[in-house]
Amino acid sequence: MKPTYLKETLDMPEFEYAGRKFHNPVEFLLYKVGGTWKIPILWRLRDKTMRYGELQKSLEKVTGKMLTSQLKELEKDGFIHRKVYPVIPPHTEYSITEKGKRLIPLIESMRKYGSELMKEDGIQIEHK
Repeated sequence: MKPTYLKETLDMPEFEYAGRKFHNPVEFLLYKVGGTWKIPILWRLRDKTMRYGELQKSLEKVTGKMLTSQLKELEKDGFIHRKVYPVIPPHTEYSITEKGKRLIPLIESMRKYGSELMKEDGIQIEHK
């Protein structure tokens, strides 16, 4: 889907995509990968292929409906690849695409900065 440019601003043109108006690239990125579960899914797939059940187990608080929804959106946007094996019982594996891998350095930076902010605010996490 191609964006429709609406007007030029100082930073970038305002544009429409998928029926929504965007004002800058950060807003657009957050539309694509924002929310509670997309970045954690991509992080888990960064260096391995996982089955649906493995992903669900590693994301303890996600519901099945939400995980399915987030996986479908990530696949539709080209960040992950879904492979269905036609065996009985069928199983599905998910892997990160090259487009998804380009996000990993950004996620690493966000994790590092988030840890720094937590430390500044006196928040300590026990590592398992």
